[in-house]
Amino acid sequence: MTNLQAVNTLTELRSAVRTFSVERDWEQFHTPKNLAAALCVEAAELLEPFQWLKNGSDDELNPEKRTEIRHEIADVFLYLIMLADKMEVDLIEAAQEKMLLNAIRYPVEHVRGDARKYDEYK
Repeated sequence: MTNLQAVNTLTELRSAVRTFSVERDWEQFHTPKNLAAALCVEAAELLEPFQWLKNGSDDELNPEKRTEIRHEIADVFLYLIMLADKMEVDLIEAAQEKMLLNAIRYPVEHVRGDARKYDEYK
């Protein structure tokens, strides 16, 4: 894990994840379909620590739950990085593009304080 200790950027993390997978000969399993499926599974696991909580607010989370949540968030993030890498998607660029699309779909003057989907408020 020494290649992960000095990671400071998304590019460095992507490189470290690549190395981690290559060292274990796991890249053969990392098809886009498999990575997307793994991402969904990890996202579902992220919900598990919140299951059966009254409302899932911050004050209901003990240190053990917080650690579990942190690790599940990391799993989701790592699979997302691997999928983006496999699909040659620049995550920062894609996120900025999506934010611009969302700004058009959800103009502040129409949606402030309203959780409806963009096609429901028009």
